[in-house]
Amino acid sequence: MPDDCRGLQTRVRQAIDERTYLCFQGGGTKSFYGREPRGQLLETLSHSGIISYEPTELVLTARCGTPLTVIEETLANEGQFLGFEPPSFDGNATLGGVIATGLSGPRRPFAGAVRDFVLGCRIINGRGQILSFGGQVMKNVAGYDLSRLMAGSLGTLGLILDVSLKVLPSPEAEMTLRQEMPAGKGIAKMNQWLGRPLPISGLAWCEGAVYMRLSGGRLAVDAALAKLGGERLPAEDGFWSNLRNQKLPFFDQPGDLWRISLEPAAAVLDTPGEWLYEWGGALRWLMSEDAGKLVFPIAEQQGGHATLFRSIGPRETVFHPLPEETERVQQRLKRSFDPWGLFNPGRMYREW
Repeated sequence: MPDDCRGLQTRVRQAIDERTYLCFQGGGTKSFYGREPRGQLLETLSHSGIISYEPTELVLTARCGTPLTVIEETLANEGQFLGFEPPSFDGNATLGGVIATGLSGPRRPFAGAVRDFVLGCRIINGRGQILSFGGQVMKNVAGYDLSRLMAGSLGTLGLILDVSLKVLPSPEAEMTLRQEMPAGKGIAKMNQWLGRPLPISGLAWCEGAVYMRLSGGRLAVDAALAKLGGERLPAEDGFWSNLRNQKLPFFDQPGDLWRISLEPAAAVLDTPGEWLYEWGGALRWLMSEDAGKLVFPIAEQQGGHATLFRSIGPRETVFHPLPEETERVQQRLKRSFDPWGLFNPGRMYREW
């Protein structure tokens, strides 16, 4: 057993022996997400460092406490990046938190989600055992890919020790177009663009304008720019970075922030509050002080689901209620990994 994880394993085994709840935390940048954390704090910042990086293989392996900024700088030096564009919020995000929350940025519909980039991982389960899933190559999975279960699990299945990720080459050229239009027309326009062979890597409507990011070979980007028209913004404009890290003025408004997933072409919802549409309309942010219990049923009626992403009040019902059969499956999964329910209890749902 490597020395670098003995301390964490000892803490977990002690908690199991004493039946003590544990709350896992890296940089704490996403502690607002999910239901209120419970249990003794187990910080992972000391378990840090890049274990291996093979630029020619497009694979990086790092420990859970490694700062996201360190990983991104290392990749940038080799002309590569994380294709799912994870948010860092205040800049102290760690790899473990990135995987545990499973949050992706503006490039997600065009490059893939967090789980799509996870090749393998090691965790400590609720029996104090160190388990390894997946590996460090692109095609290594036979049967169930358990490593990808960690993406979005909020630490309820195990303490992530290290993760192997697929990375991508940085695009040769990148440019953003901005066109002013109302929300309804913006949704229609974005869906029209999604149906065309364009090198899109970001598509959003915000405060009266549609933003489209084009990425790829210079000739492809230039050809798309010539067809589309609109105000051209350079890559360094900062819109997409501010969007993924919620630094736009939209996110500073008072109220609860809801994250709603729908079909991209779904109509504008008649719900009180201010809206921002991302992922070509598939991801919709609602800032509202009085939408309350309306959001879950409205999202479900439209064939989607909602999450209370950030709340100004109590965080009781955060994630969309699950169908009974789905909930039973997830509870059995939780018990398989964490039989005494000690890891981040109640972080996702009250019962587990």
